[in-house]
Amino acid sequence: MEKNNKSFLWPQGILIALLAVSASLSLGVMMLLKPNASDAQIKQSTNGINLPKTPAKAGTRQRVENLKATMLTSWQQQAKVKGLSYPIPPRFQGATIQAATLSPNQKVIALTFDDGPWPETTVQVLNILKENNIKATFFVIGQNVKHYPDLIKRIVAEGHTIGNHTWHHWYHFMNPQVAAYEIDNTTELIYEVTGVKTNLFRPPGGIMHNGLVSYARNNKYAVIMWSSDSIDYSRPGTPRLINNVFRQAKPGGIVLMHDGGGNRSQTVQALPEIISRFRKQGYSFVTIPELLEMQDKNQRIIANKK
Repeated sequence: MEKNNKSFLWPQGILIALLAVSASLSLGVMMLLKPNASDAQIKQSTNGINLPKTPAKAGTRQRVENLKATMLTSWQQQAKVKGLSYPIPPRFQGATIQAATLSPNQKVIALTFDDGPWPETTVQVLNILKENNIKATFFVIGQNVKHYPDLIKRIVAEGHTIGNHTWHHWYHFMNPQVAAYEIDNTTELIYEVTGVKTNLFRPPGGIMHNGLVSYARNNKYAVIMWSSDSIDYSRPGTPRLINNVFRQAKPGGIVLMHDGGGNRSQTVQALPEIISRFRKQGYSFVTIPELLEMQDKNQRIIANKK
């Protein structure tokens, strides 16, 4: 099985465009090192390319403009991919996290969705998140990524974070070889489809001792659990689902919901109210990497004061 140490290859369009237009090397490096640059920044940098000052034939100038458009499109695509890997602080690599330890005034919460991507439901969840300008974290199942690659591409393109939720979502005990298959194959496929290498893992059912978590820890995945369980998989009804989320909600918390694996209509119905209620309580929403970065920053500040 191929290891997850592939080097990132520039898109062919960028290489062709750089050679044809002779854009500055510094511009290309800058854009590749900053995949999160805004579309406005990308456009400004692309417009800065110097075209020949001497008159050119219409066909030649059109070809140059087409190449500039190709560069812009490629860079925009890179900007949509939120990094080649998620910046998990070293202290969390191989660790198990149920929530972030934050001060009470840091009212942030992380929404997470398991078992997708899933037809219809994932789209509905994404639409709600987009309408509310919220980024969430999706723990995906490998075989679902295989069947619905366009859905995970949309998840990444809209700025959400992807985590590994194994290939089959099995609960039984697995030896190291089976655990490696379940985790490595899923991470590899996520990379192949989206260009993102995830180092986040969530065990199916939250089971900690069937071989999966041990393998994930040994390979420096951050094992992401939760502090607030919607219990939406049991279809408790929308009001109770919402109450389940808020029963243990706290700053730095991680909320567990599902966008796949079955009928998730109650989750879709509850999500707008969950978002609204959190906002009324003064919360904002973050992804898991953002949440861990906040805790890491707090711990570094405390350590520096000692």
